Amino acid sequence: MTSVTPASGPAAGGTTVTLTGTGLATAGAVRFGSTPATSFTVVSDTHITAVAPAGTGTVQVTVTTPGGTSNGVSYTYSVTPALSGVSPNQGPTSGGNTVTLTGTNLTGTTAVTFGATPATSFTVLSATQISAVVPAATPGPVDVTVTTPGGTSTLQSSYFYVSTPVLTGVAPPSGPLSGGNTVTLTGVHLVEATAVRFGATAATTFTVVSDTQITAVVPPGADGLVGITVTTAGGTSNAVTYTYLAAPVVTTVVPNQGPTAGGITLTLTGTRLAQTTKVLVGGNPAGFTVVSDTHLVADALPGAAGPVDVTVTTPGGTSAPQAYTRVGTPGI
Repeated sequence: MTSVTPASGPAAGGTTVTLTGTGLATAGAVRFGSTPATSFTVVSDTHITAVAPAGTGTVQVTVTTPGGTSNGVSYTYSVTPALSGVSPNQGPTSGGNTVTLTGTNLTGTTAVTFGATPATSFTVLSATQISAVVPAATPGPVDVTVTTPGGTSTLQSSYFYVSTPVLTGVAPPSGPLSGGNTVTLTGVHLVEATAVRFGATAATTFTVVSDTQITAVVPPGADGLVGITVTTAGGTSNAVTYTYLAAPVVTTVVPNQGPTAGGITLTLTGTRLAQTTKVLVGGNPAGFTVVSDTHLVADALPGAAGPVDVTVTTPGGTSAPQAYTRVGTPGI
């Protein structure tokens, strides 16, 4: 005898092996240790196929002919593997991420499958651990199976393919440079969000409301546009645009005085006025019309004689006050 292929199999037996050597044509018996093969077939003077019986440990396979019994070649009964965990247990439908499988009797693993799909690659780290690269698949749970010469072990629905999140909107779409305001993100596949970012900066906090909605507290940022993204085990979403706005500045109010009865129109000039949401005259909301980013007109409200503050509010904040003075009617 010169070899047995394969050189190992499950303790339950049933593996068909090929024995090679010389002088095998008249074989009358094939034994695995002291146990006869379940069956065997003489193929030629140099080959025999045999079905391994049940057994344990490493045994010597021998062939007996009228000429005597051969030398032995080693055959090992492998213990059945047992998977106990997959970490992490979810990932993107595109695959490509690496997971760690834990269990026992994993040495000699010949295959790792996710559902019916083989792992892109795998490495046996020890008898209790395998590192595997996940293949692509459709969303949902799959079984993970490990195959060794000792048999197979399957963890049912132990790995979950997660769809990539998709964002469709953010409201409100702008806010102050200081952050601190709360926005609502809408989309799909958001329920397992692990991060929300404004550009490269993580949201101060966020709350997953549902699979289609997240609320997030905006971090501080620089004047201009950034993309908001959501990350889950399924990957990172597309970006939706959010605008950081500096506070408006009012430089002049013309005229800067008027009658206590109101009824006149004030022209306010400054910068960053285009997104004005409120104009206050003496602390009260006034009607207004935005002319441009540097001009708006507002109603002068009636009130008691004396100076009052005029302020403009946008999503970027509230301007420093400018004075407007109500002048009482002269008396004779």
